[in-house]
Amino acid sequence: MARKQFDLIVFDWDGTLIDSTSTIVKCIQASAKDLGLPIPTELLASHVIGLGLQEAMQLVMPDVEPKYHARMAERYRYHYLSRDHELALFPGVYEMLQELSQQAYFLAVATGKSRVGLNRSLNAVKLLSLFDATRCADETFSKPHPAMLQELTRELGQDMRRTVMIGDTSHDLLMASNAGAAGIAVEYGAHPVAQLQACNPLYSAATVADLHQWLSEHA
Repeated sequence: MARKQFDLIVFDWDGTLIDSTSTIVKCIQASAKDLGLPIPTELLASHVIGLGLQEAMQLVMPDVEPKYHARMAERYRYHYLSRDHELALFPGVYEMLQELSQQAYFLAVATGKSRVGLNRSLNAVKLLSLFDATRCADETFSKPHPAMLQELTRELGQDMRRTVMIGDTSHDLLMASNAGAAGIAVEYGAHPVAQLQACNPLYSAATVADLHQWLSEHA
């Protein structure tokens, strides 16, 4: 059966496939506390999820001396590494990805994580071999720059017009728009629904089950 719209489906990682939003927020807050800096609110800390680590620390702590951004990143890595083994895929994600793979879609990940961090996380949840390509923030420009999607489509020989980016933040959806790809929002991650809707996604999924059903019927 011919595909309806897309050949390449690109997923964000944190907050979209893996349930890590609250852990990331707590690690950012713990990093600030370690350094005696003002502790960012949960709303502010969750807003920077999806960005590269350096960009995230600059945005979440704009009023501190720049030297603290690198130290914040260092403390964040320490806290996150101590907890990332606890993280799990959202219920239904594994089955959704398996079905999409069996239907011969190209599957990819575009994430603000580092290459080491993504590989460790993929391996922990046994998805390392399922994706055709992945791109991380320490390998190219951070979201919402279109480079990740441009590089993934080029690597896999795909057409941007038949590519969709799925994510839980406005960073993901703006990257899709900047690249000329479609964007789908998931409402169970880091950014408020109103912020996602402002980016005019093609579809907005309240749950993984909703996303799975929409992709089955429309992708």
